[in-house]
Amino acid sequence: MRAFLNFCEGYRTIISKGQLKESSVEVPTPHARFVSKERPLTSIVIGWPIPVILSVVAGYVDSCTYLGLFGVFVAQLTGSLVIAGTAFVRSGAGALAKILAIPSFFFAGMAVTVLVHSIKGRPRAALAWSLAAECILLLGLLASCLVGMPFRNLATPSAIVALLFGMAAMGAQSAMARLLMRGVASTNVMTTNTTLLAINVTEMLLGWIERNKADPLGTSKAGYAKARSEIAALLPIWLGFLAGIALGAIAYVTLGLPCILLAILPIAGLALWYIRPA
Repeated sequence: MRAFLNFCEGYRTIISKGQLKESSVEVPTPHARFVSKERPLTSIVIGWPIPVILSVVAGYVDSCTYLGLFGVFVAQLTGSLVIAGTAFVRSGAGALAKILAIPSFFFAGMAVTVLVHSIKGRPRAALAWSLAAECILLLGLLASCLVGMPFRNLATPSAIVALLFGMAAMGAQSAMARLLMRGVASTNVMTTNTTLLAINVTEMLLGWIERNKADPLGTSKAGYAKARSEIAALLPIWLGFLAGIALGAIAYVTLGLPCILLAILPIAGLALWYIRPA
């Protein structure tokens, strides 16, 4: 241990004397945990309000479909995967719809990926058309709700169609954020985001505790700053999703499933914003 500390001290001395040039090793960005390094040229840097708006929409739609479509969650697939995995020992009303939701989410993600690759080199246009695709899918959800209401249960064809449109819309949003929004965490799956928040809050607290202690390399200060930066990026998305859930519940109690219209408007507005020339 003492030998390692002596080596570190010698390394610092070399740097202070100017005997070592700046390293060419790439330093991870504050958002390195959120985004793949393989797609830097197909994504764009967007303002922080955009992912927050998307997370509000995802929470809103998830809340409305949970209340109006018999307890399903369209923003993520965990529930549907559990239903599919346990269908051979227990099946209930709506099991088919929840199983079909998996390919609906999956193929929507595939479709957005194909769209992005077909407009390679123009990520702003790809984002505009991906938002338009999500808007169309949400319109399908709204139309199927208007035609099929009141739903008797999740096994009715109209309810199944509504669920598939909702799942496809969230699958499109999930793929769009991953492919096109540089440095942005998931806007509709909060499990990973909550885990990252827990990690970053802990790292920030540990860094704060160690900040005033002897730290020759300054690692605790760097870790503290990095954790704080990641919390600043994650927390608005997490809170936006939570706010969307509350707004969706209020809107559903007030308007019923036609309240899905209120989720379409911000997505359409963002599509129009990005389709204009930069």
